[in-house]
Amino acid sequence: MTIAALLMAAGRGTRFGADQPKQYLPLLGRPVLRHAAEALLREGGVGLLQPVCAPGEEARVAAILEGLPALPPVPGGVTRQASVRAGLEALAPRTPAVVLVHDAARPVVPPGTIPALLAALEAAPGAIPAQPVADTLKRAAGGAILETVPRAGLFRAQTPQAFRFPDLLAAHRAARTEATDDAQLLELAGARVALVPGAETNIKITFPEDLARVEAQAMTTLLPRIGTGFDVHRTEAGRPMVICGVTIPCEFGLEGHSDADVGIHALCDAIYGALAEGDIGRWFPPSEMRWKGADSAQFLTHAAGRIAARGGVLANADVTILCERPKIGPHREAMQARLAELLGVAPGRVGVKATTTERLGFTGRGEGIAAQAAALVLLPA
Repeated sequence: MTIAALLMAAGRGTRFGADQPKQYLPLLGRPVLRHAAEALLREGGVGLLQPVCAPGEEARVAAILEGLPALPPVPGGVTRQASVRAGLEALAPRTPAVVLVHDAARPVVPPGTIPALLAALEAAPGAIPAQPVADTLKRAAGGAILETVPRAGLFRAQTPQAFRFPDLLAAHRAARTEATDDAQLLELAGARVALVPGAETNIKITFPEDLARVEAQAMTTLLPRIGTGFDVHRTEAGRPMVICGVTIPCEFGLEGHSDADVGIHALCDAIYGALAEGDIGRWFPPSEMRWKGADSAQFLTHAAGRIAARGGVLANADVTILCERPKIGPHREAMQARLAELLGVAPGRVGVKATTTERLGFTGRGEGIAAQAAALVLLPA
């Protein structure tokens, strides 16, 4: 039995109030859309993943889903119903037996949800997860209550919603009215739609506080991992002085195969150490000429990408520069901002400071500059 899934990402998310649709916003370092796709695939069984996006966003969605077994994105319509119809028509030649329809703004699919939906389809052409309404409901107008609405028998619908593919496709093709979800189309056609238990963790991101709730929920499943890094580079006349991504006016720079950014190199090693993925030399060997003179910013961007690839998040990072010259203090805030930009976190989560060695040792004699760093990474257990 072939199971297909439509990942609905064509909405504009205007209620959220962000500068981009909510499905593209970062959640633990990765777009909400990526989380939703992985959640659909995690329990297994989905053989075809069909993203549906706003026209013109196909390349963006494909890039976000790179590495996942997803079909090329399909442009949606002006309404959700039209977008689902577009996705169904794209899947029709593949004749799946079952289709799941899931909101890209729901990054969590609670364990057991999809198996329960598939089991329910044995007795009904459609099934959805739903939560009973617990709050008292009021109908209001003009800021005043008109009546209390009985909540008995009322449920909050969630996704993914599951359907026998031929039934849902036929319902969409025959639809003459706009439905609020796909289950309603089957209801209007007189078909039975089963309910399976939903979950409070299946949050649809609509407002900023929803994103915060999902992130807080996810953080409880992450374990802290600490990494440390240390790096040293000799001073060299005529080279630019680049530390923590900032070029500092100085009569000398640092010797190295790349731009010799001692601060970024130490921080990369701290992150790779927290991930137990070796050191910077493993990923960017100095024996390879393509890294000669390279901007170390790309090394830190890679390290941050490795955190995201592992489903983790950088809690904070701290870098200490050990040198007599140049003075780091006047450039500290710029360094902090640049590192935060490369890591994709707020500047307040990155510390940069400096100290001397009281003119002792190679740093005291001005023969080199050292840096040490620490990083706290939160990873799935």
